[in-house]
Amino acid sequence: MYKLKRLGIEDKEEIKAVFTGVFTKEPWCDDWSDKEQLDMYICDLVGQGYSLTYGLYDGADELIGLSLGYIKHWYTGTEYIINELCIKTERQGTGAGTFFINEIGKAVKELGLKQIFLLTDTNVPAYEFYKRNGFVESETCVAFSKFI
Repeated sequence: MYKLKRLGIEDKEEIKAVFTGVFTKEPWCDDWSDKEQLDMYICDLVGQGYSLTYGLYDGADELIGLSLGYIKHWYTGTEYIINELCIKTERQGTGAGTFFINEIGKAVKELGLKQIFLLTDTNVPAYEFYKRNGFVESETCVAFSKFI
């Protein structure tokens, strides 16, 4: 049914298609119309020596999910930091996401990683998805940003 596959920079075009297909729609509505900026962002996530990218395939050929992140060495053990995780919009709610996150957990554990870390907004469906799948909300961590 579903298959987990590790992806690399050679899969960039397929990654960009799924990524923009999800994140340019509700509830995110990200504007990825600047193709050069999109290309650089995907290269930042997928094309580095510490990058760790997984794809979820339906059968052998259709990419329906992405996990874009990197390996981080930390004092509590090596972690998989997920920057972006998505399932194609029309496939959400089918169990694909739960399968995907569970398979990612198995794969990174086999690599010797100790934890998966990610950020999400509290006002999007992903928040409840992560909670249902065993992720624990940090009570002491907060995200900051500053436009300059």
